[in-house]
Amino acid sequence: MDAALKAIAEPRRREILRLVWSRELPATEIAEHFGGVTRSAISQHLGVLKSAGLVSERREGTRRLYKARPEEMRKLREFLHDFWTTGLERLRDAAEAAQREKEASDGRTRP
Repeated sequence: MDAALKAIAEPRRREILRLVWSRELPATEIAEHFGGVTRSAISQHLGVLKSAGLVSERREGTRRLYKARPEEMRKLREFLHDFWTTGLERLRDAAEAAQREKEASDGRTRP
């Protein structure tokens, strides 16, 4: 999961995932979407995404075609959902405990 989180931390990689989400694209076409970025840099981004399991690579002759792996993206989405839900629940619990403590404290200090 750490590799996937690190992979999507980079904005260009997230954009690459959007491009290959619903269709398979060759690396050259992906690179065309990033005007000021070298093809080598895009290849490196694709390598990171592939290593993280977020995209698949298929060779067709000399071309390499990339497509998002929805099953891995679903796992990442579930992890992030659980992470945020649990974090928000902990924050809520802490806020409620602080409120109860404040109310108890206010009750003790009133004449």
